[in-house]
Amino acid sequence: MKLAVTFALVASLAIGWQLGGATAENDPYRDIEVAELHRTLAPTVIAALDAEPRVAARAALALGRIGNPAATLPLRARLTARDAGLRAMSAYALGLLADAGAFDAERAALRSDPNSAVRYAAADALGRIVLAHPVLAARGPATDLEIVARLDSDPVVRAHAVIQLDAFSPAPFAGAIARALEGILRDERDPDVRWHAMWALYRGYATRADPSFLRAALRDPQELVRLEALRAWGRRRDGDAAAFGRLAANDPSWRVQLEALETLRRLHHQAATQHQRSIPSFVHLPALPRRPDPAATPRPIPSPDAGPLHAPDSASLPLPAFVPPSDARSMNGSPAPRGEPDGSPAPRGEPDGLAGAHPRVLMRTTKGEVVLRLYSQWAPSTVANFLALAARGYYDHNRWFRIVPDFVDQTGDAHDNADAEPGFTIPAEENPIEQRTGIIAMGLDYAHDHPLRDSAGTQFYLTLSPQLHLDRAFTVFGEVERGNAVLAHLIESDRIIDVRRIP
Repeated sequence: MKLAVTFALVASLAIGWQLGGATAENDPYRDIEVAELHRTLAPTVIAALDAEPRVAARAALALGRIGNPAATLPLRARLTARDAGLRAMSAYALGLLADAGAFDAERAALRSDPNSAVRYAAADALGRIVLAHPVLAARGPATDLEIVARLDSDPVVRAHAVIQLDAFSPAPFAGAIARALEGILRDERDPDVRWHAMWALYRGYATRADPSFLRAALRDPQELVRLEALRAWGRRRDGDAAAFGRLAANDPSWRVQLEALETLRRLHHQAATQHQRSIPSFVHLPALPRRPDPAATPRPIPSPDAGPLHAPDSASLPLPAFVPPSDARSMNGSPAPRGEPDGSPAPRGEPDGLAGAHPRVLMRTTKGEVVLRLYSQWAPSTVANFLALAARGYYDHNRWFRIVPDFVDQTGDAHDNADAEPGFTIPAEENPIEQRTGIIAMGLDYAHDHPLRDSAGTQFYLTLSPQLHLDRAFTVFGEVERGNAVLAHLIESDRIIDVRRIP
């Protein structure tokens, strides 16, 4: 477990702020950022809720991350603000605070707010609040989420609402929710909503699902529906080994093939694969682009005055003016376009509400190149930390020390050791971006099988398929713009060659 704390980061921020840096009067974002990183409920941040809409929305997000329940009352008051961005960030922040007092107001926002970003945030908040206060499940929020998952005009809201139903799996009416999810899958035409519904069925209701429904889902034309159906079978003991074997051998999707192999392992009471050191030759991996030549750019020799690793100081933190999300799509970063069924990102223009906040990096690996788009608007200190480590060559030649089939590729330690300590940590920056395929997020330490907040340092992972259960604890700070095929080919003997920022 990491013993280092975030004080080095927040102290350097405060010092830089006081010694000639921006002041709270001329840079409200800096003031808010410092308070957030200190986890301090500063009066200036509360006051910023009445500032111009962009500053107010950023202050609301900070209050949720700070985690002080004293912020709940002022945030509740902003759920009816005129500005939709402030309403959305207040609804999301109250979810981070798991505020039971906002329960009814969040339900009302989910059902009737005219802005899709607010409805998305309210759905997210209800899932978090019910998980923290299970007794509230009896008051009917599952019904609200089911209705929105079926009828909302925005498919991004429908998709995000349906996955919150996993919070109700312990409820006595869980069987009814399983039937509702099966109904959504039968009736829904949007591919993004369909795989989200199948994820919720796998995650919370696999043992309650109709076996005939799950068998049919294994033949679904949509890759991610088959994938999540296999995961559901992996939680049961009545699967069809022959069907899983056919998928493992013949399915056109490499992810489905690997998941079918893992499902067979579970069916035979074998442990899941935790370290992928090879990939069966019959797996239909996507074609690789031309591999880079490791000798083309020799690994740089670290400067002798580089000093020990440390968190970024205030001067390196990119703090653009916060652009509040205007709709559900911009709440979720850059989700796959409608009609793209695999949950992975594709090249596209800047999503609404996030223009100008996307540094890009090229990561060269021994299997090929990956281009990452980073979200400094949502995670400024995390992005600054990643870019600083990349600039000093820290990630060069790192081994991918943890690759779990159809789950994540993880790296970020110069000693190739998952337990190594970098000597510092950075604060968590929770945000509403889903952990779909191709997301980059920070790794965390664990204690008693629970992730420890504010324990990130240098390690990061890239998702190989949707891992939405990680949304509530891990900091997403970017996603793959190009190179998902490369991630599919990586095994634990592969390495990063180098990581460089690009235009």
